[in-house]
Amino acid sequence: MMLALLSAMTVAAQNGINSPYSQYGIGLSSMPYNIPSMASLGGVAYTRSASNMINPFNPASYAAVGKETLVFDMGLSVDMTTLRDAKSSQFDADGNLGYLSVAFPLTKWWKTAVGVMPLTDVNYQSVSTGVVEPGGEVKTRYEGNGGVSQLFWGHAFNILGGSDPAKPQLRAGFNIDYVFGNLTRAVTFDFTANDTTYMMDSRSQKDTYVKNLLLDFGLQYEQPIGGKYHLGVGLTVRPHRTMTVKDNALVYTFVTSAGSEYMRDTIFPLDGGDSEFESTLEQPFTTGIGLSFRRDDKWLVAIDGTFSPWNGLKYTENSDYSIFGISPLRYGSSQRWALGVQLLGDKNAASYLRRITFSAGAHYESGRLQLHMTDGKDYKLNEWGIGAGLSLPMRKGRSVLNISAAYSSMGTVDLLRRDVFSIGVSVGSCESWFVKRKFN
Repeated sequence: MMLALLSAMTVAAQNGINSPYSQYGIGLSSMPYNIPSMASLGGVAYTRSASNMINPFNPASYAAVGKETLVFDMGLSVDMTTLRDAKSSQFDADGNLGYLSVAFPLTKWWKTAVGVMPLTDVNYQSVSTGVVEPGGEVKTRYEGNGGVSQLFWGHAFNILGGSDPAKPQLRAGFNIDYVFGNLTRAVTFDFTANDTTYMMDSRSQKDTYVKNLLLDFGLQYEQPIGGKYHLGVGLTVRPHRTMTVKDNALVYTFVTSAGSEYMRDTIFPLDGGDSEFESTLEQPFTTGIGLSFRRDDKWLVAIDGTFSPWNGLKYTENSDYSIFGISPLRYGSSQRWALGVQLLGDKNAASYLRRITFSAGAHYESGRLQLHMTDGKDYKLNEWGIGAGLSLPMRKGRSVLNISAAYSSMGTVDLLRRDVFSIGVSVGSCESWFVKRKFN
């Protein structure tokens, strides 16, 4: 099963949309919007749990899996992206396998889940043209591909309430996360003048290999109120951790003859030095808090807040030679807010339409990306988005098909604005396993 999950993520990582913002750090993250059931609620996740859904963003949620149930959850998405600046725009589209996961009980009070999903994506290709003296015109080509995925193994425990919805429910859990992937980046300087006395074509390229372990913890509490209502609270914590990653870099000049490139001089490493070195990857202390209020089989309102000193994993190159020069990326305070509402389907209704759940939500993220550009300006790039979706019950309501549509926008046309429209489909298959059959 593990090999199947990892192979699926490898295939998915071969695709990608041209996104210049992914050249910074270890790439851009699409979580939690890569899961359709989360995207349709604007990214609300911390209080969410169900017997037919796997929610890796709060590991306590696995405890909602039935005691004789196997849940298989898989999602697909199609992203349509438009990049805009003050002068032009570019459209691109791509489909990906979003995630794969499975959950099942170990005992009545102990449940486990395992899955894999993309953590970040690196995919960009762009060319800029400028003039330098005395070398003349130069074309600079930026290229990058790869990504980092996350394999999680989670455990959750029913502390209070068990499977009785009329009683207060307290669940706790944790994930062991293995983050892995390869990132390749390159910058090529092509001087168009024939005279190479002053300037020579050169290329800098670097491969980064990520293989690290992380931990995150979660709690969920649900309090019945007056027999019809439920107040939910969710809490997640990801502790601070400093890790190392391996880099392999090469910087050299080259000449072009008859359409072929020939390396001329090596700039890094010099004098038989090692092209490999270790850099730093830092996970910030991150907290997530969620609140929800639900009326049985009628509606739900939920809100999430996520707080961290910076967004994502902080990458610091630890080389004596700066491979790509000074990075414009700056790390600063990041917050994400998400609000979602649902009209809940009645699983006992005779009409199929009344059994469908309708969802809608919105999110806003401050400090998604922060850059200090060569024009001397500081850009704090925020992101906002909206989403909506349907949850269609299958097989008497135990399994569900989720369909979502979401839109998000990040950046500004003064620098670069990224608009993404996504369509997602996921299947939460809930099967009765581990049942001891009785025969007369």
